[in-house]
Amino acid sequence: MTGLFATDAAARAFDPLWDEILAVGRDPGTGGYRRFAWADADLTLREWFTGCAAARGMDVEIDRNGNLWAWWLPPGWTGEPENAFVTGSHLDSVPDGGAFDGPLGVVSAFAAVDLVRARGITPRVPVAVTCFVDEEGARFGVACIGSQLSAGALAPERALRLRDGDGVTLAEALRAAGRDPAALGPDPLLAKRIGVFVELHVEQGRALDLVDRPIALASSIWPHGRWEFTFSGEANHAGATRLVDRRDPMLTFATAVHAARGTAEKHRAVATFGKVLVAPNGTNAIPSAVRAWLDARAADEATLTALVAEIETLAGKAAAEGGIGFASEAESRSPIVEFPPEPRAKLSAALAHLGDVPVIPTAAGHDAGVLAERVPTAMLFVRNPTGVSHSPHEFAEAVDCHRGAAALAEVMAAWVR
Repeated sequence: MTGLFATDAAARAFDPLWDEILAVGRDPGTGGYRRFAWADADLTLREWFTGCAAARGMDVEIDRNGNLWAWWLPPGWTGEPENAFVTGSHLDSVPDGGAFDGPLGVVSAFAAVDLVRARGITPRVPVAVTCFVDEEGARFGVACIGSQLSAGALAPERALRLRDGDGVTLAEALRAAGRDPAALGPDPLLAKRIGVFVELHVEQGRALDLVDRPIALASSIWPHGRWEFTFSGEANHAGATRLVDRRDPMLTFATAVHAARGTAEKHRAVATFGKVLVAPNGTNAIPSAVRAWLDARAADEATLTALVAEIETLAGKAAAEGGIGFASEAESRSPIVEFPPEPRAKLSAALAHLGDVPVIPTAAGHDAGVLAERVPTAMLFVRNPTGVSHSPHEFAEAVDCHRGAAALAEVMAAWVR
């Protein structure tokens, strides 16, 4: 049994688009990408998105939060789009991230539009390709800013106060990009506009490689969050200060790192300190303070709560024993997302020609997870044979990318006819 869209046609639609953005924001030294929200590479990609839409005669809209929408409307459609089939992802990256996380979904979305059009299919409902701004949170520290603002999950006042590593606020970055910070806020038309949001994404793990399948559907997203830990000690001379006289917050932080790993293993969860700021950050100085961010994820809410509480308790105990001040604060938290069965069943039917399509959970956050509170959502994953993500070594075979674009086109065609 075969579908409407062959992988060779998908390759012709996908490859030129992929090649156009491959060099944007890539660091020649590491090979990784630095595509941070509202910075130069991100602005270049936003122009690329607008150009892709214009080349296809799609109307481009930038919503109040800076998210991009490219609309393919049915013939004779007037007024605001409603009940649309929406697909896309994001174009920003983590520091030294891979090529696929986010852009694969946007490129595949435009490729799917091309494939569906080439078959002469006229949609009965609007179709949109979207790009949500600042999904990774690499610049301002909070993930999925664009989708969270639109869904009403992030207060504009808080978002505008966020600062990047250089002290630039989101409000300042928006003004520099020609945007109005006062416009930020929930999108009152979101639920009316979106009939379903289908996000295609590279798999962030090796579940598909282990079962030798190119495509999967998502069942759920683990609950997850970010917590800021602050350890306060006393700056002093690294050579002249006796060990017994030191109040070194780095030792307490190191204890917290080990505690996070052991506690995560016990709870069959994951916990990572991936970002650290040290003051005064001198080679020959004992630190006065260490600020570190914990990323923690678990299969259910109760486990996540217990995991973080135990890490905080162990860090606090180590701090007290070393005469170190300690504080922790939740920076963001996303609840578990169970993707609704109805859209997933429709996707499964559209992909029946592929045989057994696995249904798997993911521990990675996505815009689809944020929007799930407001609109029907679903996700497609494309095999990642290395399992590596958020790294220059993130990878997907070209043939699997083509299969993913073809699968998305199958889903789009089935939904809009």
